[in-house]
Amino acid sequence: MAQAPFQYSGKLYLIPTTLGESNPMEVLPISITKIIEKVDYYIVENEKTARKSIKQVVPEKSQPLLKLSLLNKFTEKSMLSSFLDPCKEGIDVGLLSEAGCPGIADPGAEIVKIAHQMGIRVIPMVGPSSILLAMMGSGMNGQSFTFHGYLPIDKKDRKHELKSLERISSEKNQAQIFIETPYRNNNLLEDMKQILNPATQLCIACDLTLSSEIIVTKSISDWGKTKIDLHKRPTIFVIQKEL
Repeated sequence: MAQAPFQYSGKLYLIPTTLGESNPMEVLPISITKIIEKVDYYIVENEKTARKSIKQVVPEKSQPLLKLSLLNKFTEKSMLSSFLDPCKEGIDVGLLSEAGCPGIADPGAEIVKIAHQMGIRVIPMVGPSSILLAMMGSGMNGQSFTFHGYLPIDKKDRKHELKSLERISSEKNQAQIFIETPYRNNNLLEDMKQILNPATQLCIACDLTLSSEIIVTKSISDWGKTKIDLHKRPTIFVIQKEL
């Protein structure tokens, strides 16, 4: 007899959240509501914001019944597998992102890895991903792209990294995606204007899914003529230098 693919009946749901202060019902599918209605155990990065997200989606859900395990930079790695103990008893667990999709530029990836090792079924839910939305709206190569996370803080190292990504984008015909701490966005944009080739294409995707959303792709040369304030606004940057 073939061995069952999953050792436990409890499942791990990967539950996306909104990308900012917006009506969750405008960006999240009804399937998210149904899962949050039935799941009481959650792995979250911040208890306060997680409770707020859950309440926005299912206002009538009992907050005292929620069992939240914190996954952040202070969490001991030795504790992570215990967050999935309810699955061993047939109880479903939700991994809730702070913004967007769990496991994508998100510490939840480690929990997903452990779930696979333990033989727990992982179910990713549909929801907004700032990386994919930016790529979709950029007009750049959706067949080949790479997300690099944050660039180096040191100005010299950042300059070297930008030139390297620009070179790779040209050699591989590949879009290069990265982010910055929101209060450094304007500085990064100025660096790109000075460092990158004038013909290199840059997409700025800011405040995605919000009423203030901006998605614009221009050459570095044209961005040099454009005034835009990205200070403290969540932004995705995509560059590509064509062959």
